[in-house]
Amino acid sequence: MAVGTETQLAPRRQAVARTHTRRRRFPLGPWAAVVGFGLFAFAPVYWLLITSITPDSLVYRYPVTFFPESVTFDNYRSVFTDPEIFGWLANSVIVSVITAVLSVVTSMYMGYSISKFRYRGRRTLLYFVLSSQMLPSALLLVTLYGVFSTFGLLNTYFVLIISFTTFTLPLCVWMLKGFFDNLPDDIIEASKIDGASNWRTLHAIVLPLAAPGLVASGLFAFMRGWNDFIFALTLTGPERQTLPPALVNRYIGEAATDWPELMAASVLVALPVAVAFVALQRHLVGGITAGAVKG
Repeated sequence: MAVGTETQLAPRRQAVARTHTRRRRFPLGPWAAVVGFGLFAFAPVYWLLITSITPDSLVYRYPVTFFPESVTFDNYRSVFTDPEIFGWLANSVIVSVITAVLSVVTSMYMGYSISKFRYRGRRTLLYFVLSSQMLPSALLLVTLYGVFSTFGLLNTYFVLIISFTTFTLPLCVWMLKGFFDNLPDDIIEASKIDGASNWRTLHAIVLPLAAPGLVASGLFAFMRGWNDFIFALTLTGPERQTLPPALVNRYIGEAATDWPELMAASVLVALPVAVAFVALQRHLVGGITAGAVKG
């Protein structure tokens, strides 16, 4: 009787074991969370894309349809034929690229100094740099506006570059400091034993090894300058404004908003950052997580 019962239970146990094996191979919970968060994150992008290719006559139709019934590229054509768009695009490129270069170069030396040299006040300096991130943006904006207005520097590239660098520099310093912490001191000591100076050690030995961190911090600074709205809107006029505030002023009016063209222009604004992120994502993830182990 016991042998017969054991024989009957064996297939059921095997089935249960196979079910547990499939669950281990394909965990449904994490996959459901990934799909859910992916849909939540992609929904605004999807809505932006379909609005940009929807004819004006169908954009305001009710009830809302989630799939376009008619497709047009007139909105993109209208954006491409607008000469002012390219002027604002040039402003965004100039300001964002210089901000990224200035942030990377400055934070590179600061991060290396804090990470590899021992001197009094090193940690205080590090936390002072980080504490500047805790200031409200509105307070920083009012202060910068007053200073630049006093010296007659408003409506210039200079004010945007300096303003963007003030809030990109602290995080870049922390990112690169963490990256330099992970570089073995033996490499630096070996370079010094061979007779290299600190300057040559940094530029010939350390910086090539820190390339992922430099790329990550540079891309972060570029995106921060590229996407900023409130500083560019407040500190500059129409001649020096970057794309985000300029597009809002162009397409959003008191009486009506041209949503299809605004969405088409927004796609074109987001495209360079998306391409750069996809191309450099390996360096970006590696650079951001490099300082996660050592503090």
